[in-house]
Amino acid sequence: MSSAIPITRLDQTASELRSFASKCGDGAQVRRLLAIALVLDGRSRAEAAEQNGMDRQTLSDWVHRYNAAGVEGLKSRLPPGAAPLLNGEQKAELRELVVKGPDPEKDKVIRWRCVDLQEEIARRFSVRVHESTVGKWLRRFRLTRLQPRPCHPKTDLAAQETFKKLRRFDEECSSRHRRRYTDRGLVPG
Repeated sequence: MSSAIPITRLDQTASELRSFASKCGDGAQVRRLLAIALVLDGRSRAEAAEQNGMDRQTLSDWVHRYNAAGVEGLKSRLPPGAAPLLNGEQKAELRELVVKGPDPEKDKVIRWRCVDLQEEIARRFSVRVHESTVGKWLRRFRLTRLQPRPCHPKTDLAAQETFKKLRRFDEECSSRHRRRYTDRGLVPG
């Protein structure tokens, strides 16, 4: 049977490790800190590992990481995940394409849908993605599905403003009229 790996990093005491553990948000890192604090207090490796829900070998692995990198070495690491399908330039180009909107004659659509963008991505970047992936990318670009209400080509903006002003004037007059009745104790009926 081999001997236990000694804790060579002694820049923090067991109580300092416990104090750090009380402020830490990563539950797995807290368990590791508390196990190492127990070892620094003089408890056996088996007892420290058992109290923190791990076996002795796992605790030894964490001691190696603690000796090498300190408290930062006890953090849970996330796996890198799959490589992105589009690089930054391609994503910027895609966002620009969506913001600009489709050309009805060239793209044969009047507005972009995820299915249409899926085909455009395959054509431009030679990447096949699912329709839901396109939707996720659009949300990351902070683009919304909401579209402005279409404006009729013969809309008279000056007439709309005049109508709004007249309506405000009517509302002011009717509120004055109501106030006059209520001030006299009369209620319009």
